Amino acid sequence: MSIRENLAANLRRLCKDHASVSAVCRELGINRTQFERYLQGQTVPNKTTAKLICDYFRVDEPELYRDPGTPELSAPGLPPISESLFTQMIRPPAPSIASGTYFTYFSIPTRADLLMRSVTFVRREAELVTFRRVTGWSERRGSTWARARGNHYGVAISRLNWIYFSGVNRRQTGEPSLISVQWAPISEPVLTGKAMLLTETGPAFVSVIMRQDMSNIPPRRAIRMAHIIRLDDPGIDQLVVSLARDGLGWPHAYAEKEQEYPEKAYAGFCLLHI
Repeated sequence: MSIRENLAANLRRLCKDHASVSAVCRELGINRTQFERYLQGQTVPNKTTAKLICDYFRVDEPELYRDPGTPELSAPGLPPISESLFTQMIRPPAPSIASGTYFTYFSIPTRADLLMRSVTFVRREAELVTFRRVTGWSERRGSTWARARGNHYGVAISRLNWIYFSGVNRRQTGEPSLISVQWAPISEPVLTGKAMLLTETGPAFVSVIMRQDMSNIPPRRAIRMAHIIRLDDPGIDQLVVSLARDGLGWPHAYAEKEQEYPEKAYAGFCLLHI
């Protein structure tokens, strides 16, 4: 096969894990017509576009042009490292969490009156639990816009009575995220814990609450609800409000930063990719 044919076959394979080719083009910022030329084996991207594609799909450039019929190389007698890592990630016990839509609330350093609400779609297939977490919002602060966009995919695992949601943002930033939660010792089924997320100034640790939506809200509507909310909003789950007021705080470093530079502390979190 030619390089163009290899590229086309590999791109088609990589796109199968995404909602649609149109969605891939939108997130890549590549013209759909041009991308179709790659998919049809008519041309190959330049170096800049190839790097953009590789970063998005998290593959090396040689893999993009590799003959899809060629087996991956591995050391004799040893499984590929990717296989070994995946085996460790999904080994028992499986997380005690059901498939469904979960609203995920993050505390905001310096703002005890606000929460960032994301939506997490959990999918369970036997012992394998995967998830997608979406956040999208923007707001104007002075002369600039503060934005946070997250489209994290990953796997949920259980260790020592904690559930870990380990994922990677599929937007161009591609940063990893980690949430560790456990079932709260109350009568209502709710998960509480901590999250390590990326801010403008680096990783930050915040408190997190997860609660399953039992009202069967359509996915598109749930995603539209993924933005900053106020604790006094009458539409918020009152259990979440109670837990947030009683147990959610923020690291001392952020509290100190708020006293010195309150606008910078808040803006740094506003650029968070949750």
